[in-house]
Amino acid sequence: MSNIAETKSDMISKMTPELQPGCFVFATIPDGNVPSDLTQTAISVFNEKEGVSLILPLDVAEGAGISVEDKMCCITLNVYSSLQGVGLTAAVSNALGESGIPCNMVAAYHHDHVFVPAEKSDQAMQVLVSLQNETLR
Repeated sequence: MSNIAETKSDMISKMTPELQPGCFVFATIPDGNVPSDLTQTAISVFNEKEGVSLILPLDVAEGAGISVEDKMCCITLNVYSSLQGVGLTAAVSNALGESGIPCNMVAAYHHDHVFVPAEKSDQAMQVLVSLQNETLR
């Protein structure tokens, strides 16, 4: 058990959250027929049985006429977390949840990314920096 706890603690203590510039939108194209300009500008594309889900920069979504309901900001966790790592996502989402901040976690190869409502991005950064600092003590 100590290896898992150390790994989790190490990841949290080194996560160094960074708020990325701009806003993003989660969108879906139900028929799966996504224009190539959208797939090229999307920061994430995922095929689901209901259609293609995209994470797009806000200006791209608005320019494409995509309905914008939730403007999100992206916080990158600047720790190289293993795809086999245990606990980082749970710790981050739990800390944000306890502060009343919804989040959507996206794990990529090198980093995990946390999408939070734009109006709560500063508060989310404070929560994540506090979580990191607590682990450093």
